[in-house]
Amino acid sequence: MEARTRPGRPRALYTARPDGPRAGQRSYRLLADILASYMAAQVPEPTTAGLHAGQVWGRYLAVRPPPFQRLDAVAATEQLLRTQDDMGFAPEAVTVGRKQQILLHHCPFLEIADQHRDVVCAVHLGLMQGLLAELDASVDTERIDRLVEPTLCIAHLGPRTDVTSSRPHRGG
Repeated sequence: MEARTRPGRPRALYTARPDGPRAGQRSYRLLADILASYMAAQVPEPTTAGLHAGQVWGRYLAVRPPPFQRLDAVAATEQLLRTQDDMGFAPEAVTVGRKQQILLHHCPFLEIADQHRDVVCAVHLGLMQGLLAELDASVDTERIDRLVEPTLCIAHLGPRTDVTSSRPHRGG
């Protein structure tokens, strides 16, 4: 209530709390652990299923170019890097010899990957492949070397072997 020195009814005053009301904590990690452990235990080929799920979501995350335009390998790789950066992977593109690699300095899924590495790393590989496929890029992610150092994975890029402008038509 307002402290008043004048006659009249004091106003009711409210102050916003910076953290807002707490109805309960969100636990996305728990959800991820539930889904990854279910897939690892119940799906006949969890790595294949994780790869496929990642490819579908990678296609969803891609920002497609206008019709009849194709991104070159550099532009497609830049979009892949931006997307991975947004996800928290701290990516860095490097060239080793004549091969292009993406150094992934941070894994936002590490706690889940510790328990379900085959599923989680397959999802990540699929995300990269799906995004590049949706862009109809001439580059693809061939493989990911997992945790070559305690906080470093390396994605190896190479030429896409199935470049046929087979990008599916969406909507309309």
